[in-house]
Amino acid sequence: MPKRVDHAQRRTHIADALVRVAARDGLHAVTMRAVATEAGMSVNLVQYYFDTKAALLHAALERLERQSHDRWAARLAALPRPVTAYAFVEAFLAEALPTDADSRTFHLVWTSYAALALTDPELAAQPFVAGPDRLERRLADVLRQARENGALDRARDPATEAAHLLALSHGLGAGVLVGQRTADAALAVLRAHLDRLFDGPGPAPPPGGARGG
Repeated sequence: MPKRVDHAQRRTHIADALVRVAARDGLHAVTMRAVATEAGMSVNLVQYYFDTKAALLHAALERLERQSHDRWAARLAALPRPVTAYAFVEAFLAEALPTDADSRTFHLVWTSYAALALTDPELAAQPFVAGPDRLERRLADVLRQARENGALDRARDPATEAAHLLALSHGLGAGVLVGQRTADAALAVLRAHLDRLFDGPGPAPPPGGARGG
């Protein structure tokens, strides 16, 4: 009987190979042949699943986004119940920093995609901008609920504050990548912003400091 092939698994394997090449050698080094070599496959097999480099780039970006969401979900699942708005937002911000190998790879490759998206409108729209837009809307929903519950000043606009949080986390994440500050120092800046946003400190961070992934 012929061996049954898990096509979804193969597509994921190829996308992960692209991410490894991009993280190690830079996105400019990504070619179908380089990805095939990294994946231990023939170029023809890679092209069977992704007929163009653009399709492969999109698939790898979507894979990175799903992995980041999974890590964020794991952080949320570990929080004490009920989850406060402060704790929810802090969990997102902690995941938005490159603090270990997995999250550093994500942010390094994601930043490379950002540069590429500047001259690639299709990549920018699908899914490079769509993903952050979803996160911004989700943060805004949490802040809107916090305002209704009295945890956030009613003068604060949830959509504007969500945009502030994303911009701040992206900027600090880039600073950590290039060695401008440590992940712990970046997280301290984010917590200071949250303290002002929610008019007081949230729960004490767990022992061991910031941790990504």
